Amino acid sequence: MTTNHRARRLATTGAGLALALSLAACGGNVGGGSSAEGEEFPGGDPITMLVGQDPGGSTDLIARAAADILSDELGVAVTVENQPGANGALAAQSLAGEEPDGHTLMVYNGSLAYITPLATEDAPDIADYDIVTGLSLDDYVLVTSPDSGFQTVEDLAAAGRPITFGTTGVGTGSQLSQELLFAQADIDATAVPFDGGSPTLTAVLGGQVDVGSIQLGEAIEQIEAGELTPIVTFAEERPSYLPDTPTAVEAGYDVPVQQSRAVFAPQGVPDDVMQTLRDAFQTAFEDEGYQQFNEDNLLTPNELDGDEIQERWTENLDNYRSVVEEYGIDLGGE
Repeated sequence: MTTNHRARRLATTGAGLALALSLAACGGNVGGGSSAEGEEFPGGDPITMLVGQDPGGSTDLIARAAADILSDELGVAVTVENQPGANGALAAQSLAGEEPDGHTLMVYNGSLAYITPLATEDAPDIADYDIVTGLSLDDYVLVTSPDSGFQTVEDLAAAGRPITFGTTGVGTGSQLSQELLFAQADIDATAVPFDGGSPTLTAVLGGQVDVGSIQLGEAIEQIEAGELTPIVTFAEERPSYLPDTPTAVEAGYDVPVQQSRAVFAPQGVPDDVMQTLRDAFQTAFEDEGYQQFNEDNLLTPNELDGDEIQERWTENLDNYRSVVEEYGIDLGGE
């Protein structure tokens, strides 16, 4: 779906969520803990939520919904600051240099933790941060233009020519999902990296590339309108939103790749401040408005605590490194 359509839908949902949380907060803020000045956190000071992607994309819009949550629960202004570049690594670098006082956070994409390190040695290490909470999972779907004539992986293999595939960037789940699929299916394919989901989607719609792996929430509107043909999803099970589209696993390929997101903070946040932040998010996760937000935007809740996120993301990195080595895939393109 186009960025504008998603932005309008999320803005409407965010407004409803803000109202619901505002009513819930009338009895008093969640706030507890202490600031550097001895006041209760957040002490009236604003909070900044960093995003390592451009405005209007999935991560940005999720961050803005999260910012609404924190603002209503903690009673202070929460602003989103976009610092795009290097699949979020630039924003992560900025976060690491901030004071660990709870006033600077980041919506951190899982791919930066468990896929980007396979493409570059300069990727940040999640052990250098404190993890507040997990947020959600987002499935990838391999799509093509109806004019391409491709409907299955077998069609791509029988094309009789190299396939071009668009990715949302180097070291992303979009790249990894396709590299693994084409390696296992023995398909001659060339990656064409773009900077995010929107330009990748545009390239597929315009026939600039044969296929592209895009987050389901960004592609579903065009799929439903018949402007894109879904070939496979990279979920472990068929998403309810695409019941007639097989997963890559069903098609015979071991390619379960998902995007996940969590809220990160600089390392060293005091325990009481961290608990206040976690309590604020937990209240929101239980709210019907936030649950509807996830449903409307095809997001699977993944509201794990920080230790669980670190364990799972580290396990993902080990698993993906193993399979990339097995198939001789070079995500860095060198």
